[in-house]
Amino acid sequence: MVHASSRPRSVPGPQAVAPDADRARPRRQSVGGRETRTRTALVTGASSGIGAAVARRLGDEDGWRLVLTGRDPMRLRQVADDTSATAFAADLTLPGADRQLADFTLATAGPVDLLVAGAGVGWAGEFRDMPPHTIDEVFDINVLATLRLVRLLLPGMVAAGSGRVVLIGSLAGCVAVRDEAVYSAAKAAVGAFADSLRYELRGTGVGVTHVVPGVVDTPFFERRGAPYQRSRPRPVPPERVADVVRTAVLRGRDEVYVPSWLRLPCRVRGAAPGLYRRLAARFG
Repeated sequence: MVHASSRPRSVPGPQAVAPDADRARPRRQSVGGRETRTRTALVTGASSGIGAAVARRLGDEDGWRLVLTGRDPMRLRQVADDTSATAFAADLTLPGADRQLADFTLATAGPVDLLVAGAGVGWAGEFRDMPPHTIDEVFDINVLATLRLVRLLLPGMVAAGSGRVVLIGSLAGCVAVRDEAVYSAAKAAVGAFADSLRYELRGTGVGVTHVVPGVVDTPFFERRGAPYQRSRPRPVPPERVADVVRTAVLRGRDEVYVPSWLRLPCRVRGAAPGLYRRLAARFG
């Protein structure tokens, strides 16, 4: 029930696929007669879906130096070319890939001001039929790879006294979804991590935004092996999520829902869990 795509063919190892040094080098620009540093944004899962849409949205604006990562070098190169970004193809679940990405970003674009963690994978079906290796994959990509990358980049943000981490969650993590038990659990972990980290970072100048989309019109459902068949919520384009991400970054918002009415079922579940469970069991 959300945003990402399942694992495409494996990348043999981390690799820069658009290593234009002049493009990647941090620049300064004049604003109102004074020079300001171009901010660096790192977007994961940028080869398709929400990550690609976020990259293109940020690429439309001045003042951002973009570094993109994803597991499909060809698609990632296309997004990088569209956004004048530098791309680093990597499977962040592989040992050391997160460190290589962090070092590459620092060397080519400077300290990271914004991390948008958009990488994700799903699986649909009854839990008892889920292959054990797929359980590991869902948690590795949606949770562990994200946490490891945040852990590497966070000290630099705290030292600078500014920055923002944007974590792409899912409605499935807030209300749980039938036949998506492990995916729901993984996205619930992302939401809990966002809240806990936000409390920890209070007063440091670093913010955490949790973005909660419902159904997004991306290749996610095709690649997970099961089409989306529910009547509601209706899929929204990934560009709509990207617009919400941009606004949340500009306004420093802690949590946003796409579309915004999805906040209601989450509140109903919190206020009246018994009622919510009865309704969910009946209407799916």
